[in-house]
Amino acid sequence: MKLLGLDIGTTSICVNVIDSETGQVICTSNVPNTSFIHTDRAYEKIQDPARILSCATHAVEAMIEKHSPIDAIGISGQMHGILYLDAEGNAVSPLYIWQDGRGDQEYKDGKSYAEYMSEVTGCDLATGFGTVTHFFNMKNSLIPEKAVKLSTIHDYVGMKLTGGKEPVTHPSDAASLGLYNLTEDKFDEAAMEKLGIDPSFFPEVKKGFEIIGKTKHGIPVAVAIGDNQASFMGSVKDSESSILVNVGTGGQVSMVTDKPLYNQYIETRPWTDGKYLLVGPSLCGGRAYAILERFFRSVVQLTDAEVFTMYPIMDKLSEGYKTLTDKLEVSTLFCGERGNPSKRGSISNISADNFTPQHLVVGVLEGTVNELYEKYTYMSENIATPPSTLVGSGNGIRKSKVTRSMFADKFGMEVKVPAHKEEAAYGAALFAGVAAGVFKSLKEAQSIIKYEKED
Repeated sequence: MKLLGLDIGTTSICVNVIDSETGQVICTSNVPNTSFIHTDRAYEKIQDPARILSCATHAVEAMIEKHSPIDAIGISGQMHGILYLDAEGNAVSPLYIWQDGRGDQEYKDGKSYAEYMSEVTGCDLATGFGTVTHFFNMKNSLIPEKAVKLSTIHDYVGMKLTGGKEPVTHPSDAASLGLYNLTEDKFDEAAMEKLGIDPSFFPEVKKGFEIIGKTKHGIPVAVAIGDNQASFMGSVKDSESSILVNVGTGGQVSMVTDKPLYNQYIETRPWTDGKYLLVGPSLCGGRAYAILERFFRSVVQLTDAEVFTMYPIMDKLSEGYKTLTDKLEVSTLFCGERGNPSKRGSISNISADNFTPQHLVVGVLEGTVNELYEKYTYMSENIATPPSTLVGSGNGIRKSKVTRSMFADKFGMEVKVPAHKEEAAYGAALFAGVAAGVFKSLKEAQSIIKYEKED
């Protein structure tokens, strides 16, 4: 059987088709997400949902036409963000994405919107979370007059693919919006009441592996899931014994646990079968390396030299990291932390001899690894048996043997990298396979995953 996975990311939209028996990716299509809307508000990060919907549906249609029959469709996408819908299920606002900074604007008594909401409700909220965006819009009269529901972008696309008029959501996305009670597995209406938020704006939560409808071709479509959970599903063979490190634009470390963990460094997100996914997010991640590349490139351009990228030179410099002495100590918190957006990175242990391009390159890479490993140490206090398998994903790991080696050294385990790319789309396809009955369980679905250099 063939399963289709669609992942709607911040910068790209991916569709793949996989063979449910071999795990092989039959075809992949990846196109840029060019839907960003220019705005004069520095804090505002918005995209055009109509453009995303058009791009996603065209990509899905092309795959169905080329690889029919498709037995099920799964969808994942960028978490936290929201758009508003009218009574007919049509978008009446832009998509406010996870990078939107309105929640960090001052609200009252010197507190930001996110800080005020966290204090009033006792919930851990941050800018970019859908409920924070919604609260800001509510207080500033920015909710469209015709709006009756809010939705994630992938729930919106799933609704449109199945001809629906009202969005539904999975706990993985519901929790990402904030004001969600993990233990009771539902939106926290009591917390919303404290803030004057109308619970009717929030979509119905579909728990478990559920089909929400069929396309015009008669293909079952599963409820959309968050890209973090989808990436984990599509990367690890054994959820119970694996830890996943992902380095892309951002970075995160994730693992499954039996009980939630609450602290300022770790997020607890819904998983399956009453379990939880612990996530240690890094707002910078692979972007730290990109920031350093931009710095080097700008220096070279001061000489009027024409240069397009410094990555090959930086990658070459990083190869000698194991023998490099007197290293710089780099904190890569250049974009702050989820709970403390004003925090900044640093470079220390600078001497007259080690302030070199090579030391900077190695320092930034090791700083990225160290940040995620530190978050893992907070997680490990919550588990009885340490994970036995380390899986790596994202271009920051796929394209850099040095970064992979650094993670292996730090965690004391070989890094296994999935043979397929676009792990979130792959995980969404597996989820749909379970929902449609192609697989008896998620464990069976994940058993088809193969790693590089594995037969």
